[in-house]
Amino acid sequence: MSLVKELYEPYVLPARARISTDPVMRRLVDPAIDPVVLERFFIQLNSLGVYMTEPVEGWIRRTGQRCIAEGLDSLGRALLIHSKHESGHDLMMVEDVHHLVRRWNARRRPLLQMERLLHQHPTDAMRAYRQLHEDTLGSDLPMGQIAIEFEIENLSSVLGPHLLSNVVRVLGRETLEGLSFIKEHVRLDVGHMELHARMMEELLQLMPENARTLAELGSEALDIYLRFLGDCMHSAETSLWSPTEAVA
Repeated sequence: MSLVKELYEPYVLPARARISTDPVMRRLVDPAIDPVVLERFFIQLNSLGVYMTEPVEGWIRRTGQRCIAEGLDSLGRALLIHSKHESGHDLMMVEDVHHLVRRWNARRRPLLQMERLLHQHPTDAMRAYRQLHEDTLGSDLPMGQIAIEFEIENLSSVLGPHLLSNVVRVLGRETLEGLSFIKEHVRLDVGHMELHARMMEELLQLMPENARTLAELGSEALDIYLRFLGDCMHSAETSLWSPTEAVA
């Protein structure tokens, strides 16, 4: 049995279970969801997601640098290489917002304003997500960033395919053209999961005593991200109840 399964996963499995049991996650993959709500959800997910995604490359790069500074050269080099793969992903979300809003405005009302969507105030969960990364990087265990990324990529690999399948069912295949960020992460995160599993295994070989702390960081990141998805659903529905707030 791997050290990840033996030492780490027992502490993180309760948080992972929420991916399938959380009411918002269940709604997102339900074919009976209101198409207008689902479409508006993805507009919010990409609009607000820029704030969540823009710092990722820097977080991973800084973790790699901290690892190298502490003598963990193999982990550090792997993280520095991986950080380059995350470059520009926030710009993919911006492009998705433009595509989705153009599609919405051609078919639905009220009209949406792209710049207004992209400059919404961050929610508490969004701020907490950034703070968790910064606190981890400033701690005595900066390599906890590996556990955070491990759980977020697991979320993408578990939820993403079901989400995209439901998009095709509810909104039609043409909607996928505006979901390049999600499609890219579903495609890439299988490989990224393997990379992070190897890094987690190496990390646990070096410091098995930190397994529970790593799992707590991963669990907290997953909890915050699920709260963020809930925020996207809430704001999507609120905008439909109070349409004047979204008028261009």
